[in-house]
Amino acid sequence: MVETHTKAYAAKLDTADELKAFRNEFHLKNECIYMDGNSLGLMSKRAEQTVYDLMASWKEHAIDGWTDGNQPWYYLSESLGEKMSGLVGAKKEEVIVTGSTTVNLHQLVSTFYEPEGKRTKILADSLNFPSDIYALKTQLKLQGYDDSHLIQVDSEDGHMLDEEAIINAMTEDIALIVLPSVLYRSGQILDMEKLTRAAHERGIKIGFDLCHSIGAIPHQLHDWEVDFAFWCTYKHLNGGPGSVAALYVNEKHFGTAPGLAGWFSSNKEQQFDMEHTLTPAEHAGAFQIGTPHVLSAAPLIGALELFHEAGIEKIRSKSLQLTAYMIELIEHELKDFGFVICNPVNEKQRGGHIYLEHPEAARICKALKMKQVIPDFRKPSGIRLAPVALYNSFEDVYECVQRLKQIMEDKVYEQFSNEREVVS
Repeated sequence: MVETHTKAYAAKLDTADELKAFRNEFHLKNECIYMDGNSLGLMSKRAEQTVYDLMASWKEHAIDGWTDGNQPWYYLSESLGEKMSGLVGAKKEEVIVTGSTTVNLHQLVSTFYEPEGKRTKILADSLNFPSDIYALKTQLKLQGYDDSHLIQVDSEDGHMLDEEAIINAMTEDIALIVLPSVLYRSGQILDMEKLTRAAHERGIKIGFDLCHSIGAIPHQLHDWEVDFAFWCTYKHLNGGPGSVAALYVNEKHFGTAPGLAGWFSSNKEQQFDMEHTLTPAEHAGAFQIGTPHVLSAAPLIGALELFHEAGIEKIRSKSLQLTAYMIELIEHELKDFGFVICNPVNEKQRGGHIYLEHPEAARICKALKMKQVIPDFRKPSGIRLAPVALYNSFEDVYECVQRLKQIMEDKVYEQFSNEREVVS
């Protein structure tokens, strides 16, 4: 047996892992291997504690909690934005924690989609998460346009996008571009710097959905001059189900009136003047709409501490090692069982998860759960496995592939129906 294909080798990699201590920061179930952190990250002990802390501040301070205590609620969105800014390569004023992913997309498109003359169309892609497309179609409808004004770049293989094809689609009738940073199925990383430069050369504003990249890969949004971005916080950031999302707006757009104004769009020094004419905040805070969801933001206080201590560069380095090791084991151990690896092998293009296709994918995912491996199924035949740098080990990767091999050898999956569950 090749040394790298042994449990002893995986254990040796774990011994040398600089981030191994962070595994103890999370609530892990015995014998269970969690490989679904790209859908919902695990709870950290610190995130749990900061929820209790915020509850205590409500209990102790009541309404004075808006301005008193260790984490005054009135400024929580800004303070969390500052803590998150390093993960996206932004200035602290360019990031605000607010809303949900899709609400933030609506806000940003309503602000930056300015159809004029022949520039009336929005450019997107055919592989993006459905929610983004729903929002873009809605925004077009609100402007009096139909779905024909949404241009979606196709994929030749159904898994990855050709960046040159995207650039070629940046024609004179495009008013705005919205793309994913990492494709949610294949895990392909798009070259955001290259695409932003190409868009700006053609006079087009561009934004990115960072849901599958934030907390997994480094970004330099400010230096790349990306116009805007938005993301959730419950995947790689481990903020918990329904945790408050975030957005970024490049400082060159400060002073732009929000397309969807609301109470917390206000300049905080004037918010309680109660005027009926909005004076927007002079930073990304202007793109808030409603009152901060304090208790849903609370886990992020503790969760983000771990990212600051670990460092996104080290997280990315370990993530690449984990996914490379998983690819190697899959190619060796599962070569006779009909799996196809559909994500990029090239490290520069590979995000934080592995995407496999198999005709029996739904049944295999159910069998994996029975074997206490938590995967993610994607219709019609996709299996996503996400070894997360902060809490997954190399032994997790090794054992995951071994359990999958046993399922295939013994045909354990045949006892299940080949249909997705309600949530997958």
